[in-house]
Amino acid sequence: MPEATRIRIVTADDHPLLREGVAAVINDQPDMVVVSEACTGRGALEAYRQHRPEVILMDVRMPDMNGIEAIRKIREEFPDARIVVLTTYAGDAQALAALKAGAAGYLLKSMLRKDLLDTIRCVHGGKRRVPPEIAAQIAEHAADDALTEREIDVLRRVGTGHSNKQIAVQLGITEGTVKAHLKSILPKLGARDRTHAVMIAVKRGILEV
Repeated sequence: MPEATRIRIVTADDHPLLREGVAAVINDQPDMVVVSEACTGRGALEAYRQHRPEVILMDVRMPDMNGIEAIRKIREEFPDARIVVLTTYAGDAQALAALKAGAAGYLLKSMLRKDLLDTIRCVHGGKRRVPPEIAAQIAEHAADDALTEREIDVLRRVGTGHSNKQIAVQLGITEGTVKAHLKSILPKLGARDRTHAVMIAVKRGILEV
């Protein structure tokens, strides 16, 4: 099949072995071809501008610019861009952020062997594709009160081992305000204590490790 009639794909991931593996699987298909690869979010944006692929496969956690920001920028320039997120992380908050940014598909790297090709074809055909377990997680937390940016900032600093007093100094707020933020965070996440809150936030993709 000539390249002009195949689904042209860009892959963006900072792990070269994964890019090579994905390219080998795709290029073995008669109806698909990888036209470019990128290892950073900024590189993904440049590759999209240059090649205008039918589908771009985007890792979330990359240097330079993360995948969600890259998705947002690509969709601002190219509203019809079809983007599939490839990630190791199953957190509902990260998945929701990617979908809100404009991704049409979301795929865990553990599912690549089984679901990659079907997902590409599905998204190329104009549909959305999200694994049922992640869709269920998103639905489960849909009615939850979201953490504010300030609460996420406080929790991120808790996760790196800082005390309330240290966090207060870093953010230019009072220690009492830090405690008030933590008091608000715990019920929002259904957490027993600050350590449990960090664990839940990482699992759900609210915080990056």
